Amino acid sequence: MNPHYFRLSWRKGFTLAELLVASVVMLVVVLGTLAIYIRSHRIAVDQQRIAELQHDVRTAMFFISRDVRSAGVGLIPEVSGYFLEGYDSFSPGDEAADSIKVMGNFDNPLALRIRQYQGGHGGGAATAFLYEWELQNAPYECPDFYENRVVLILSTTCPGCFAFRYLSHNSVHGCDEGEEHVNMQPGQSELNPPGGLVDTGCGADCWDDAIMTFGQIKQYWLDTTGSPGDYPSISYLDAEHGYLGIPNTLYLTTIGEQGGIVHYALAQNIESIQFQYNGDFDNDGFLDGFTDWLNDDWTIQPGDDDAARQSKSQIISSISQVRI
Repeated sequence: MNPHYFRLSWRKGFTLAELLVASVVMLVVVLGTLAIYIRSHRIAVDQQRIAELQHDVRTAMFFISRDVRSAGVGLIPEVSGYFLEGYDSFSPGDEAADSIKVMGNFDNPLALRIRQYQGGHGGGAATAFLYEWELQNAPYECPDFYENRVVLILSTTCPGCFAFRYLSHNSVHGCDEGEEHVNMQPGQSELNPPGGLVDTGCGADCWDDAIMTFGQIKQYWLDTTGSPGDYPSISYLDAEHGYLGIPNTLYLTTIGEQGGIVHYALAQNIESIQFQYNGDFDNDGFLDGFTDWLNDDWTIQPGDDDAARQSKSQIISSISQVRI
């Protein structure tokens, strides 16, 4: 028997240095791939944030333009001077952002008929007795839906007579039984209409058979500072009512479904917002061109006399275009 001989073959392997170099190369490749992924992910996140911001801004502009175009809807032409109210340089800061307030019967149509009206002389307390079944036939929860709201009373017997009154808490009666009536106390609401809670001063008999409707109020304004103290004309700037306290936030302030003031944050990172107005202010039949709101000459103040109120109302009624 011939013996078998086996030859052992020694093949060359990787040295420690080569393994270290390969590990470093692999680590560089992995880290490079990870860096590319992180950078691309960051770009995607930034793009998403920009897209959300652009969407918020577009949505805010849609709401503003829609409500400005709808100012005065459901109301009579005689009160067109109270459909909107601007404010030039409303917000503090270098940009001095503007504000705009509009009123209309936007979402909640209402037409309660007044049978008898008592009081109200000189802007004092008044009681409006309604026709039977007025409150019970209305499609709203009584009394909660009516309270803490501004109502507009329109005379059907005395042309040009109207009044903005405020229905406070526990002021609506007769929802289930008893005589249907509402008590209207003097004072300010949480969000006043353009021109304030005015009363044309007509006699009590002018309000018999008058119509009571909602004057829904919406104010768009930019918080440039995040400090509530910079906006003394706006009530309840706290988290409970929707205020964020973040600078450069665009808000819609209105009266919510529960009858209280609420601040809706529409968009953030807005540096400024400006409104300009165009109309035939000199009654020559031609538009005079866009101009800023003239706070002293256009804004109707509660203390204005009849002549000043009428003059300002005519100017506001002449506005036909608003530029944002």
